[in-house]
Amino acid sequence: MTELSSTQIQDIRTKVLGAAAKVPGALIGLGILFIVLGMIGVAGQVLFSFVSVNVLGIFLFAGGILQGAHAFQSSGWKSVSVQLVFAVLYIVGALYVWAFPIPALEVITLWLAAIFFVTGVLRLISAFQHRHFGEWIWLLLSAALSILMGVLIMNGYPESSLWLPGLLIAIELLLQGWSLLFLGFAARSVAKSVTK
Repeated sequence: MTELSSTQIQDIRTKVLGAAAKVPGALIGLGILFIVLGMIGVAGQVLFSFVSVNVLGIFLFAGGILQGAHAFQSSGWKSVSVQLVFAVLYIVGALYVWAFPIPALEVITLWLAAIFFVTGVLRLISAFQHRHFGEWIWLLLSAALSILMGVLIMNGYPESSLWLPGLLIAIELLLQGWSLLFLGFAARSVAKSVTK
């Protein structure tokens, strides 16, 4: 195996980071913003849950309006009526989410539990399919953790529906924030070494 020179390593880093290497400050700024939002979310999980369900309502409403506008502009299309039904369903879903946020959070929590459980089972199958590799134990561990998360969510249901969606979104913001922050620092070091 040949050793790479520092110039070759630098070229690889620049190619991997791509356009991100040109705007390290934006990545660092977004990372800090996401970390702050994530910390706010961890501190106020219930508030974050209600904010997230309202944002979901906004997206559903906007999607319904856009779907309806598209249907009205496509007058010769055979699926106009189907598109109008979708538009109405999106808008009704948005109104339901805004009018009844707690049942909406309960549905989201059930959906999250199902996702954890199904992905855990799929990872478990994948782990046993790859058991001839030495690292298959990590897939098995990941599967067990996903299934455990699904079981824990269902064990605390429906009370957990008030705080769990907000907590999971906050954790995702924190993880995304830290990854953007470190990517920004890496991009900054690449940009500095290129200008030298």
